[in-house]
Amino acid sequence: MKYSIIKDHDWLLILTVFALASFGVLMVFSSSYVEGMYMGEGGSGDPYFFLKRQAVWFLLATILFIFFMHFNYHVFKKLTPYILILSFLSLFLVLVGFGSSGGGAQRWLQLGPFRLQPSEFVKLGMVIYLAQVYSQKQVYIHKFIKGVLPPLIVVGLIFILIMRQPDLGTATAILMVTFFIIFLSGARWIHIIGLGVVGGSLFTVLAVSESYRFRRLTSFVDPFADPMNDGLQLIQGYIAFAHGGLTGTGLGGSVQKLLYLPEAHTDFILAIISEELGILGVLFVLACYGVILFKGVLIGIKCKNPFGSLLAFGIVFQLAIQVVFNIGAVSGLLPITGITLPLVSNGGSSLLVTMVSIAILANISRHNIRQNRLKEDFDNQVKTA
Repeated sequence: MKYSIIKDHDWLLILTVFALASFGVLMVFSSSYVEGMYMGEGGSGDPYFFLKRQAVWFLLATILFIFFMHFNYHVFKKLTPYILILSFLSLFLVLVGFGSSGGGAQRWLQLGPFRLQPSEFVKLGMVIYLAQVYSQKQVYIHKFIKGVLPPLIVVGLIFILIMRQPDLGTATAILMVTFFIIFLSGARWIHIIGLGVVGGSLFTVLAVSESYRFRRLTSFVDPFADPMNDGLQLIQGYIAFAHGGLTGTGLGGSVQKLLYLPEAHTDFILAIISEELGILGVLFVLACYGVILFKGVLIGIKCKNPFGSLLAFGIVFQLAIQVVFNIGAVSGLLPITGITLPLVSNGGSSLLVTMVSIAILANISRHNIRQNRLKEDFDNQVKTA
C-alpha cells in the first residue's frame, strides 16, 4: 500500500477548520479591541489584548491539530483510565481553592500565563471514555445493569462536579452526548426513553432550583419584560442583527461592540459578525459548520471500527450541540447558556479542545482512507493473480 500525504488526508475538512478558526481570530479582534482599550482586563488598557491572547492559543491549537491528526486514535483506548483521572482531578482542583472565578462562577485553573477551563477538556475526555466503554459492551448493551448503567455512574460524578462550578450548559451538553452515544451503541428503546425522562426531569429540577438560573433560562421568551437586566444581552444582540442587514456595516464598523453588548467577543460574537458582515457573514459561518459536521458524519459512517465510529459521532454531536446552543441563544430561540461559538468565540480552552477534537476526526478519516486503499490493493492483487 502506497502512502500519499495528498490522498490520505481529508483536506476539505482541514481547510474548512482553519478557515473558520482564522476568521474567528479576526472577529475576536474586531469585537474586542474597544473592550481591551477601555475596560483593559487586568488594567492592561491594550486594544490588542484579546487578539494577542487568542492568536497564541490559535498557534498552540494548530501545533496540537497537526500532532493529533497523525496520532493513532486507537491509542486513546489505552489512555482512557488516565483521561478519566485527569478529568476528575482537574474539576476537583477548581473547587478546592485552585480555581479562579469570573462572572459569578468558578470554572478556571490559572497555570502561569494560561487560564484553562477544565470542563472544556472534560467534554472531549467523556466522549473518548464513552466511545471506549460502550464499544466494548456491544455484546450486552441490551442489558441495563451490565451494559448501560456502569458508565452512567462516572458521567453522574462528572456532572455533579461541573454543576458545583456552576455550569449547567456544559453539564447538560455532556448528558446529551452521553444519551446520543448510548443510542448509537444499540441500547433498547425502553432504556433510552427512561434515560430521556430522567435527564429531562433532572434538567427541570436544576433549572427551577435557583432563581437566577430560572430567570436566565426563561428571559429569552420575552427579553423586553426586563430590558435592563436579564433581557439586556439578547436585546442588544437583536439590535446588532438589525443593524447589519444583508451585507453589514463593514469590518470594524459595529456599534454594539462599543460596550453596549455584553460578551460581544465570546457568547454573542455571532451578533457582531452579523452587524459587521451581514447575513452573508453569518452564512459563511454556517456553511463552514455544515461542511465540518457533514464530513464528520461521513467519517463516522465509513469507520468500520466500533470505537472509531462512536468516537467520531460523539465528537460531531458535541460540536453540533455547542453550535445549536450558541446560535439558538443569540437568535432568541433558546435560553442563554453561556456556551461559546466553537472555533470563533474568544476562549483558549474552547479553541484548543475543538481543534484537537476535529484533528481526531481527521485522523479517523485518514485511517478510513488508508483501509479502503489497502482493500483496493488487495482486490487488485487477487484479480491479477
